[in-house]
Amino acid sequence: MGKPDTRSIDREITKTNRKLEAVRRGELWPLNSSERRAVLGALAGGSYRVLRGKSTTRQENRLESVSEQAVTRLTAEITALHIERQRIVREYAAAKAAKKASGWW
Repeated sequence: MGKPDTRSIDREITKTNRKLEAVRRGELWPLNSSERRAVLGALAGGSYRVLRGKSTTRQENRLESVSEQAVTRLTAEITALHIERQRIVREYAAAKAAKKASGWW
């Protein structure tokens, strides 16, 4: 038996880590559609209030909370992928041990 096939999950973990770092840098591409709508709405509302000379505290708080939600979502995805990877490795080890135990030698 070879090694367990975890390449696809490793790729997904790497991709999700890149998304997480991009969100922490303030980039928009890793956000899903509802998060993008919330960010664009907060930006539009904030720019309108800036033009009127009013405070933008509410819009800034909204941007921050959307970013925190995206970080939480991506962290949960990474955790789930790590758990799935561990499950695959554990199943492989159990299958290998069962094959070894049932062997003639």
